[in-house]
Amino acid sequence: MENGKIVALEDRIPKLKEQRRKKANKRLVLLLFLFFTMIAAVAYTQSPLAHIKKITIKGNEVYSQAEIIKTSGLTNSTNIWEVRKDTVAANLKRLSEINSAEVKVVWPNSIMIQVKEHKRMAYLYQDNAYLPVMENGKILTNKKTDIIPSNSPILVKFKEGPVLDEMVEGLKNLPVGIVNSISEIHYTPKKTDKYHITLFMNDGFEVSATLRSFAEKMVHYPSIISQLDPNKKGIIDLEVGSYFKAFDTEVEENKVENHEGEG
Repeated sequence: MENGKIVALEDRIPKLKEQRRKKANKRLVLLLFLFFTMIAAVAYTQSPLAHIKKITIKGNEVYSQAEIIKTSGLTNSTNIWEVRKDTVAANLKRLSEINSAEVKVVWPNSIMIQVKEHKRMAYLYQDNAYLPVMENGKILTNKKTDIIPSNSPILVKFKEGPVLDEMVEGLKNLPVGIVNSISEIHYTPKKTDKYHITLFMNDGFEVSATLRSFAEKMVHYPSIISQLDPNKKGIIDLEVGSYFKAFDTEVEENKVENHEGEG
């Protein structure tokens, strides 16, 4: 039996040696692969191949692709490994009409930038020109136009600050249909109410209101005018309750139900 075991062991020794040799070769191949992969990666990061080749911009309407790329700080010589997404997004948010920006690295050498621009809520009439008023209350003095904007209220005598912020917030809380029915909004403060405004509607009516309750009461405008004679224009007072006074009389004054309980 002992001789049999010795013979079997001798038969196995060449096989064990071959298995160990194969394992050693596999380890060597793996180490060489990792070594050359690291060399290739280092060479890639240091070569022009790692420079940004393509920048894709999405969501921009106001700003051109060239303006956004310039502001981002990215160029064709920027190394893809050196792109700091938070820094690029912060650079873009310095633009007055950019609300947010998301930067993605698309390997091997592309960048995708998704921007969300602030919405234009109205236009300020100033010095015979129209300046966009954004949803964040900013007036874009560098974007003025001589063309009367359509479907956007024209603001008169407003300036950046708490009153304009309140005005913009009120417009944001109104249905689009009602906003589009407003032609002009004049800031007409009183001694008793620094937030008083006067609206001139596209249908010929005039509205007297305070920004403190503007959106809450103006949402009922369609219901209010449905009770009035469309051929008899006048002033709808929404400051306290809802009253109508025709332009052709200083005496007639009718209370109008605003149907606050309606949807």
